[in-house]
Amino acid sequence: MKIAMVGSGYVGLVSGACFADFGHDVVCIDKDQSKIDRLHEGVMPIYEPGLDKLVESNVAAGRLSFTTDLAEGIKDASAIFIAVGTPSRRGDGHADLTFVYQVAKEVGESLSNDAVVVTKSTVPVGTGDEVERILADSGTSHKVSVVSNPEFLREGAAIGDFKRPDRIVIGAEDDFGRDVMREVYRPLFLNESPILFVNRRTSELIKYAANAFLATKITFINEMADLCERVGANVQDVSRGIGMDNRIGSKFLHAGPGYGGSCFPKDTLALLKTSEDYDSPTRIVEAVVKVNDTRKRAMGRKVLDALGGADNARGKKAALLGLTFKPNTDDMRDSPAIAIAQTLTDAGVEVAAYDPEGMEIAAPLMPEVKMCSDPYEAINDADAVAIVTEWDAFRALDLNRVKEIAKGHIMVDLRNIYNPDDMRDAGFEYSSIGRV
Repeated sequence: MKIAMVGSGYVGLVSGACFADFGHDVVCIDKDQSKIDRLHEGVMPIYEPGLDKLVESNVAAGRLSFTTDLAEGIKDASAIFIAVGTPSRRGDGHADLTFVYQVAKEVGESLSNDAVVVTKSTVPVGTGDEVERILADSGTSHKVSVVSNPEFLREGAAIGDFKRPDRIVIGAEDDFGRDVMREVYRPLFLNESPILFVNRRTSELIKYAANAFLATKITFINEMADLCERVGANVQDVSRGIGMDNRIGSKFLHAGPGYGGSCFPKDTLALLKTSEDYDSPTRIVEAVVKVNDTRKRAMGRKVLDALGGADNARGKKAALLGLTFKPNTDDMRDSPAIAIAQTLTDAGVEVAAYDPEGMEIAAPLMPEVKMCSDPYEAINDADAVAIVTEWDAFRALDLNRVKEIAKGHIMVDLRNIYNPDDMRDAGFEYSSIGRV
């Protein structure tokens, strides 16, 4: 089967490469000529473990190609996926669907055969209806079915998530759409991956509901961590204690500095706007968004407190280890590190930072922060060290070297990757999240 993937960003490129690895003939389409040129040279536009090798092997096998020509790219394609960005719209938080609708219009004007048009982008309820209207207005004489097929890819583990999914959600309104999508995902039938067929609006809402629920779990355990610090409890034990209940589950119960990334912040906001539009308030999600926003700067104040308080921190130096919102990605979108660094620099603290993958993107977002070549350069002469992202590279720091080169022996572990007793025995003034 020929598949066209319009958009070669995170979702489009990962999905396209994985579909090609299943044996489909895939064309990834993007208007950014420089991005397509780099892909032809084997240069990935994002950091995702294993993606470069997956792309390389499927290009070599002739199953994966790249172009800026949409009409040529979708020619003879049975399934045309829309995988373009839907960022939060400035001013109101709604998902900006400009690119989705633009692609739908161009697809309608360029169709040369019957096809299923699939929204892979994260879109609010009712978007598929509008895509269907745009395609109808384009004047195409070919049969078209509009399907919703949301992605559930974790950055840093996207290839595994695509090939071994918890579920595949397909929102279709007719047999044509359902039959084509069965063929698209037929290779996963061998793995017995659950496929859930629903109507289109249900599929669109499932994506937002899933992300909002996960964001709620993160925010809940973060609030429990604050309570643990006040009452003398251990949040990691609390997480284990509640996570062993099968009704709750252990995932997304790791206390930290708050969620960020490409999905949770914008998707929770978009869900709030949808609920307002339909006069059906989602008060829990509203609270989650507010609590998470305030938490990020609160983590900056936690570092200031370790430095003796905001009044005493001016002129001191803090080292931030980790800048991306999570490990194994270069994604800086809504990363807690941005608010933490801003809080510190606002208080007159000199900030040096190191991240294994994110510094090129982080540098223009954090102009007052010195980017360093390794963790020890950042730590050198620092009064305090803060672990912001749980990269593996930070799990076994040479603590003797840290003590030698740092000015102060203060460590603020915002990811709880070290044992408090071990750190104190090693001579550090150590603080973490939800542990005393």
